[in-house]
Amino acid sequence: MQIVYRDVASVPWHRLTTAYGRGTKIPELIKNEQYGELDQLIEHQSTLWQVTPWVIQQLLYMLSKRSVESVTQEEVQLYESVASAFTWEELASSPVQHMDELLQGKWLWSENEEDDEGEWEEEEPRGYEQCAFVSYYVYSEYQMHEAIPIFQKIASMREDLALNLIELIDFLESRTALWRSLCV
Repeated sequence: MQIVYRDVASVPWHRLTTAYGRGTKIPELIKNEQYGELDQLIEHQSTLWQVTPWVIQQLLYMLSKRSVESVTQEEVQLYESVASAFTWEELASSPVQHMDELLQGKWLWSENEEDDEGEWEEEEPRGYEQCAFVSYYVYSEYQMHEAIPIFQKIASMREDLALNLIELIDFLESRTALWRSLCV
């Protein structure tokens, strides 16, 4: 798997969907650390959305640079919510080879939001073809799996977050064999 960090400004949020529309407001929500609102947009009823791997990338990048004291329960809850959607044991189709491929025009929504209602009525809305859809899960989980050392560090230093983080870590580690088979 190949993931290259993208600056928040280089992600076309306005052309990616959330549980409640376009991701246009996501950069502001990330900047203002509005984890509860982000949580509702990137995971809903065990479904991940086009924005999810990109939001996870931004949040984990920021988490790696921040002090342990600045981590909130709401932020940990967001990671737990996304992880709760990781229920696949095998893939019906292969994910894209590089996460950046998810930003190709064929999967992005049009610049014109007036077309959105018609797009959702399609049998497979743009960006929700099997290959792309499974990629939102695979790349979100892969990034969280790679963040286990960060989660461990926080758990060891923050008693108030430790239980939730240990459960998250245990869950992610229980899926290590699955990742080995996928990444071979």
